[in-house]
Amino acid sequence: QVQLVESGGGLVQAGGSLSLSCAASGRTFSMYFMGWFRQAPGKERAFVAAINWSGDSTYYADSVKGRFTISRDNAKNTVLLQMNSLKPEDTAVYYCAANVGDCSGYGCYASVYRYNYWGQGTQVTVSS
Repeated sequence: QVQLVESGGGLVQAGGSLSLSCAASGRTFSMYFMGWFRQAPGKERAFVAAINWSGDSTYYADSVKGRFTISRDNAKNTVLLQMNSLKPEDTAVYYCAANVGDCSGYGCYASVYRYNYWGQGTQVTVSS
């Protein structure tokens, strides 16, 4: 089992940058594939980005492609989400998620149902 704690959210002006971090407990972090999701008020939780266990495969929602970068450091049990060129529509609570097992392709990594472990979320607010 793994516990996830997000940090790094805050208030930023449009066009600015933020870096979110997800710290994971447990000695088997390198076995987990990791994802970032976000949920805006009144909307469903939506996929943002994901990374496989080794870090050599990444996936992005079209809305953030080219602006956000996901990475991981298995030695430090952390996953990062670097967010650049932020827009007001990026405003949401951002959640880190994890799971083990087989996952192949965008459809798997982008599905909220494929993740068993979730952090508590961190608020990102982008002002216009």
